[in-house]
Amino acid sequence: MDVQGMNSTEAALYQYKEGLGTFTKKMPEFASQFNAFTEECFKEGALSQKDKQLIALGISLFSRDEYCIIYHTKGCLDQGCSEEEILEAVGVTAAFGGGPAMSQAVTLVQECMHELNQIKQ
Repeated sequence: MDVQGMNSTEAALYQYKEGLGTFTKKMPEFASQFNAFTEECFKEGALSQKDKQLIALGISLFSRDEYCIIYHTKGCLDQGCSEEEILEAVGVTAAFGGGPAMSQAVTLVQECMHELNQIKQ
């Protein structure tokens, strides 16, 4: 698939999924175990899936992992987070991560929310 017609958020999500697919073919047992662990971590429990996505977004911002920032911004939106909830989680992250976390939030997170909301319309 050609990423030329996609916005930057769509392209990054596609590249991540494509890379994960290639890795899974080469390391099926590892990928299977990792995916099972991740699925278990994000299941509804004492914390909602929405809360878990907000936590994951905060950790992604703090660690400056652009693919995870995009993936978990989408996860937050998919779980029904409002823009205000996402930005509040960003604020908490910035309290710990300072300028680097805030710079990703005011650029990449806002761009993702804008582009993903364009997709849903």
